[in-house]
This record gives sequence, C-alpha cells and structure tokens, in this order.
Amino acid sequence: MKIEKNSVVAFHYTLSDVHGNEIENSYARAPQLYLHGHGGIIPGLETALEGKATGDEFTVTVAPALAYGEREEGRVQRVPLKRLGKRGKLTVGQWVQVQTDEGTRVVSVVKVGMTVVDLDLNHPLAGKALKFDVKIESVRPATEEEITHGHAHGDGGVQH
Repeated sequence: MKIEKNSVVAFHYTLSDVHGNEIENSYARAPQLYLHGHGGIIPGLETALEGKATGDEFTVTVAPALAYGEREEGRVQRVPLKRLGKRGKLTVGQWVQVQTDEGTRVVSVVKVGMTVVDLDLNHPLAGKALKFDVKIESVRPATEEEITHGHAHGDGGVQH
C-alpha cells in the first residue's frame, strides 16, 4: 500500500541539520506513528512521504518554511518559574514545553533568573533547514475512528 490521505504510517527517522549534526532519531523507541494528510507532522516531511510504501528508505531536506517556519526576532517572553511547573534546574538553551492558547509548544530557555525565566517563543528548530533520513516500517488504512479523531491510534486503541 502506498501512502496517501488517511493512511496510518509508522516510520523511523534520523533528524540532522544540513551540516550532518544529528538532532534526534527514533530508533531507540517505537516508530513514529501518524495519520497522513491531517497535519500531524511538518508539511515538508508529509509531502515527501506521499506515495512511499513499507520498506522504502529515503533522505529529504526540508526548508524552514515547510518545517518549523522562519525565526521571528524579538519573540522573547518573561515567565514566572512557577508557571512552567518544571522540576529541576533550567539551563540556557534547554528546550521546554509550555501551554499556550494554541496548545502545547516547544520553546527554548534564553535566560534564567531567581523567580523568572526568559523564553524564546520560536520553535528551537525555526529558521533551520532539516535533513531527515527515513525508513517506512508500515502503512495501513486508517480506521473510521482515527479519521474522526484526526490522528493515528497505536496498539491497543486510542492513545492521547
């Protein structure tokens, strides 16, 4: 089966910057699972997966506009430490998740004070071209429930 809208795809990947520096990979955990055509992954990667099949391996470089967007200067916000709910010491450059009106976002720490932290609200990978080495593990039709929910469900059903 080829990947098309409403396919559930399981894939492994290695994510690197364009200089070959590895940012992350999925091989130490279960494959990434997503519902194709529903915006669950960055647009450039989703487009590159279209038409591929189980067992396919490929490399794609995704421009910032089709990944996490361009960096917007001046998007720093000061937040009380207690609002982060983070245990342990924060360090400059660390990625943290914050709740916003648009849902959970990944941001990076710019400065840490005694009671406040300055956060760069750009995604930490904004403005970067990203290279993905991908191996497709499986492709299957989505269930009606997955299509209705707008995301893939793992083994055992709904996993929100």
